[in-house]
Amino acid sequence: MRESGRHGIHKFVCQNQRNEYIFAEKHCYKGFMAVYEKTIIITGGAGFIGSNLLLYLVPRYPNYRFINIDSLTYAGNLANLRKIERNANYVFEKIDIRDYAKLRDCFERFQPDGLINLAAESHVDRSIMGPAPFIETNILGTFNLLELTRARSAIKGSFRFHQVSTDEVYGEMEGESRADEDFPYRPSSPYSASKGSADHLVRAYHRTYGLDTVITISSNNFGPYQFPEKLVPLTIRNALAEIAIPIYGDGLQVRDWLYVMDHCRAIDLVFHKGVSGKTYNVGGGRQAANIDIVKSVCRHVDRLTGRGPSERLIELVKDRPGHDRRYAIDTHLIESELGWRCEYPFEQAMSETVEWYFKNKQWLDNCISGEYANYYDKVYAKGWKD
Repeated sequence: MRESGRHGIHKFVCQNQRNEYIFAEKHCYKGFMAVYEKTIIITGGAGFIGSNLLLYLVPRYPNYRFINIDSLTYAGNLANLRKIERNANYVFEKIDIRDYAKLRDCFERFQPDGLINLAAESHVDRSIMGPAPFIETNILGTFNLLELTRARSAIKGSFRFHQVSTDEVYGEMEGESRADEDFPYRPSSPYSASKGSADHLVRAYHRTYGLDTVITISSNNFGPYQFPEKLVPLTIRNALAEIAIPIYGDGLQVRDWLYVMDHCRAIDLVFHKGVSGKTYNVGGGRQAANIDIVKSVCRHVDRLTGRGPSERLIELVKDRPGHDRRYAIDTHLIESELGWRCEYPFEQAMSETVEWYFKNKQWLDNCISGEYANYYDKVYAKGWKD
C-alpha cells in the first residue's frame, strides 16, 4: 500500500493478513507512505547469515519493514541481496555499529520495533592476527545498540533485542559433553571472548534495565553466500580451482554443523516467540571432524565436475594458536519449548551448498581480492609464527 505524504509517523488501525485488527503506524520514507505492522532492524544484513536471514524474512513478512544496517566490510556483499533489493519493505543503510551518532539518526528516522544483531567481526584467524576490530565492533558496537534500545524502549514501551552469538563462547568440550544454556563461558580466542562479552552485556541490560532481550547461540553454519575464508566455501573454491586444500593440524577438530536456513528459521522463531531474558542453543545435531567435512565437500565437487579425486589436494598445515579441539551444544531447550527442529538433512544441505557455489563461480571470484590473497598467504602459505 503506497500513497504520497510528508515524512512522519501516523497512528491508525488496520487489518493484518489474518484479518485481525491491529494498531500500526504509517511511515513516510523516500517520498511515499507505506503501512507496516513492525519495523525491524537487522544489523550485519549483508554478511553470510544476515543476508540469508533477510532473503528468508523479507518475503515471509510483507507487513514488516526490514532495515539492513551494514558497514560493508570485506565480508559484506550487497550482491547477496539482489533478490530483495527492490522490495518495498526492505531498506539498506550503510552504517558502522561503532558509530553511535549515525545509529541514533537511523533509529530516529525509522523508529524500529525490534532489532536482530548479526553485525560482528567473526573469523577466529583474523582475531588472532588483529584483535582490535573485534573488541570495537563486537563489544562496543553491541553496547551502542543496547543504549539505543534502552532509549527506544523508554518511549515505545516494548522493543525486542535479539543477540546472535556463537558456540565458541563455551570453549572446548571434553569427552562427550555438550554445553547447555547454563554452561559457563570459557572462550579461547579474541573473537569468542568478544562475542561472550557482548552476550554478557545483553544479559546485564535485561537484568538491570528490564530490556526485552533474547540470545541465540549457534554452531558452525554453512550454506550459500559464505565468505571463502571459512572451511566449506574455501574447500569448494580450492577444489574447483584444483589447488591445495589446507586443513589445520591433523584435521580432527570436531564441530557441530548447522545449515544456515535452519538457523534462519530458529532466529525467526526465537525473535517472535522466545521467552524474554532467555538464551537458546541452535545446533545442527551433526558433529563431524573438519577433515571429514572437507572430504564430503570434495565428493560433491567431483560429482559436479566429473574430475577427481579432489581429496588428493588435501594438505595438512600448521595449526593455529589456541585451536579448540571440540565444540558441542545441547539444543533440548529450543526443541522442547519452541518446537524447533532441523529440516534439512546434512548431506542434502551440503549437496545444495556445493551446487550453489558451482553455479555462482563469479560470486566466488569476486570475493578473491588482493586483501583476501594477503590473508590467505599469511595463514596458509607462510603459516602461523611461533
